[in-house]
Amino acid sequence: MMKFTPRSSDHDLRRLNRRAFISTGTRALGATALLSHLPRAWAAPDLASEAPESPNVAFGFIALTDCSPIVIAHEKGFFKKYGINSVIKKGANWAAIRDMLSTGETQATHMLFGMPLASTMGLAGAPKKPMVIPWLLNRNGQAITLKNELKGKVGADPKALMPYVQKAKGLGEPLTFAMTYPPGTHAMWMRYYLGAGGIHPDKDVNLITIPPPQMVANMKIGKMDGFCVGEPWNARAIADNIGFTSVTTQDLWRDHPEKVCAFTEEYATRNPKTVKAVLKALHDASVWLDDLGNRPEQCDIVSRANYIACPKEILLGRLVGRLDYGDGRAMTDEHPMHFSRRNCNFPQDKYALWWLSQFRRWGMVTGTPDYAGITRKVVRADLYAEAMKEIGVSHGGADLSPFSLFDGIPFDPAKPEDYATGAAVKSLKG
Repeated sequence: MMKFTPRSSDHDLRRLNRRAFISTGTRALGATALLSHLPRAWAAPDLASEAPESPNVAFGFIALTDCSPIVIAHEKGFFKKYGINSVIKKGANWAAIRDMLSTGETQATHMLFGMPLASTMGLAGAPKKPMVIPWLLNRNGQAITLKNELKGKVGADPKALMPYVQKAKGLGEPLTFAMTYPPGTHAMWMRYYLGAGGIHPDKDVNLITIPPPQMVANMKIGKMDGFCVGEPWNARAIADNIGFTSVTTQDLWRDHPEKVCAFTEEYATRNPKTVKAVLKALHDASVWLDDLGNRPEQCDIVSRANYIACPKEILLGRLVGRLDYGDGRAMTDEHPMHFSRRNCNFPQDKYALWWLSQFRRWGMVTGTPDYAGITRKVVRADLYAEAMKEIGVSHGGADLSPFSLFDGIPFDPAKPEDYATGAAVKSLKG
């Protein structure tokens, strides 16, 4: 057998490599000792590997109580804690919020659950722009308000509206109901409510779009007979004595998803560390918000003119569960708006599947949508889970169990098309 004998040159090379290693290591130790006394920003790149790729982030929001996680993360320094330099920009309406995100004026935004789905699909006049949902901002906290003339005639049951709808339609003056954005949450709550009463939202009434802060003023001048919007505008209608709450959205669907923090798909792909830093800050803000002892301070902050511009007393009542419907009904609400509890923030696939079933039900899509493919593209539980793991936060994980809204009709996430096409009141297309 041939025995390998190192050549002298090989031996010399190894000896030189050992010297180089020792010398390099010594220099590295010296550098490390030196750098340990310098600011973190001066350290080697690997020491800041978890830092956001793009620390300057502009956030869009609408004047609604559920913008609170973003506002509180900004005002209380939670964004700064995770390396995010935040700027908060108020949008005039949801279409403006969508466009601000699409064009890059904002990098993250307060958004209705259905909007990233609609933008990804290019529905309802939205330019086709893929967006992602890695975070649910809140559950509950919206309502359907009816004008005072219906007080004592219509309570929580939408079937009681039918005689008034039929009379107005017969006179050629259909009743008018408002929501805030056609594929958004308020539109779906209003459509579902009317449909449960046997009322077709596209044939029996007028359904119009009004920005949230303008709801009360438009009802006051007689432009609408009812609206669905987030707080504080339902409570404001009662305080101004122009309307009453028929149902809260938690009456319709307990612990339903509502607003999200959305990003464009392109931005999230290029800046995953930035997205995760935002989610970590939102977690801290959401936990702070769900300490009810902090709700008065929350209202002090978000009621300001640059945010919601509404008296803080009007915001506080429903946030702490004091629910006055404005028609003699009152209760302590055990499921008011919340921001962190009960696995609130996990972006569940089944919610997107339900939304897509409603797009199908109301003719916003032609034929059967790609339920699984669109959900997989938009709902990004992976980003959520990674961010929470990095800060040691446990969560409830994915839940694909069936659920029902207030009419008791079960929704099975495995069969969204059956749910959509089986609805009694619908506008299927194709």
